[in-house]
Amino acid sequence: MIEIGTVSSVWRYPVKGMAGESLTKADIGSMGVSGDRILAVQDVARQEIQSCKFRPELLQCRCKAIDSQGTVEILFPDGDVRLSSDRDVDDKISQLVGHQSKLQSLRPKSDPEFYQRFKRDEHSWLAELKATFEREPGEPLPDLDNLPEEMQTYVSLLGSFFLVSPFHMITTASLNHMRSVHTGSDWNIERFRPNLMIDTLPEISGLAEQEWLGRSLVIGDVTVKLSEGAPRCGAVVRKQQGFTEDRTILRSIVRDADQNLGVYGDVVTGGTIHAGDVIYLV
Repeated sequence: MIEIGTVSSVWRYPVKGMAGESLTKADIGSMGVSGDRILAVQDVARQEIQSCKFRPELLQCRCKAIDSQGTVEILFPDGDVRLSSDRDVDDKISQLVGHQSKLQSLRPKSDPEFYQRFKRDEHSWLAELKATFEREPGEPLPDLDNLPEEMQTYVSLLGSFFLVSPFHMITTASLNHMRSVHTGSDWNIERFRPNLMIDTLPEISGLAEQEWLGRSLVIGDVTVKLSEGAPRCGAVVRKQQGFTEDRTILRSIVRDADQNLGVYGDVVTGGTIHAGDVIYLV
């Protein structure tokens, strides 16, 4: 095992698409951080679960879990606060995003219709998805034309509100590298919505985690296998509470990081992690 750094912070996002909360410790299981993506916003007309790709206004809300029963507190950009259990919370979200919407809890894999993509026809859904990556002429896209059948049919992994993987990591090495090649932008960690921020050792530089794909991280009792890079979409440029829109961020990621910043992982062994825990690469 090779020591690569420590846990800088752990993040969870109780409502899919909304900004989340930083934790000093978290329980990690097969579905990632406990309490992560336990609610989502459903478009009533489309009957489709929404993400910040399609409803970027959601990023202007900040949410946190306040009890073990799944109640979530949502701070709206106008300063209003609602609980997920409040009767008018759906109206408040609908007003924000401009579409009739409602909060939904997770449903089991045995209810696949709940997770289906809205498809007006066989082509428009893919055009909509490609548009969310906000590429300029000549810039490459991820390979969206050859998505696995499940990703074409459903907006998330069945039984979850995760698109690709329930665990996402990024390193200070990568963020420092991007700051060095594009100094004028605001590389705020919250733009990238990781579950784990890794404070890498000083000798580790560049887009470090991209070199670790296929290997595993060990943090105490927790083991996470690093599966694939995280291609970035237009969500990273959006305004959130505490910082403004910055469209140069995405141009730099596409140009200087081959579209990917951070990596996804699969939790092999669960446990509890704390800020400051030492992280090893296996």
